[in-house]
Amino acid sequence: MTTATVGKKPALTKEALLAQPEEEYMSEAQLEFFRALLLAEKQALVDAARETTLHLQDNDATPDWTDRATVEEEHALELRVRDRERKLMKKIDEALARIADGSYGWCEETGDPIGVARLLARPTATLSIEAQERHEALERVQRS
Repeated sequence: MTTATVGKKPALTKEALLAQPEEEYMSEAQLEFFRALLLAEKQALVDAARETTLHLQDNDATPDWTDRATVEEEHALELRVRDRERKLMKKIDEALARIADGSYGWCEETGDPIGVARLLARPTATLSIEAQERHEALERVQRS
């Protein structure tokens, strides 16, 4: 055991998290689990962005125009993916801020628990399943 882990409880696993009683909802241990999950996801996005930057800087002068067109299309696709990931990173930062202010895990519309299972599936969720379904139904009505 290193000095960094002395006195600390072992980290929760997903299984242990799901098995916890309702009274433990958004306890310090659960918040720490989600903080670590979000930080790991954020680091993976940062690493992917760094790789994309390096890949795009690797300027292969492809003489064949069809090969060059393929490379350009791949770059465009990669940039679209990174743009989506940039938006996800913003949501991760917002989720980390909610952990810090104590509102993480609670539906921003109803104030009800979002639920551990939903947060495991989508750690940046801000709405309970019921509230999300209402929003999606309203969007469908507005589009038609």
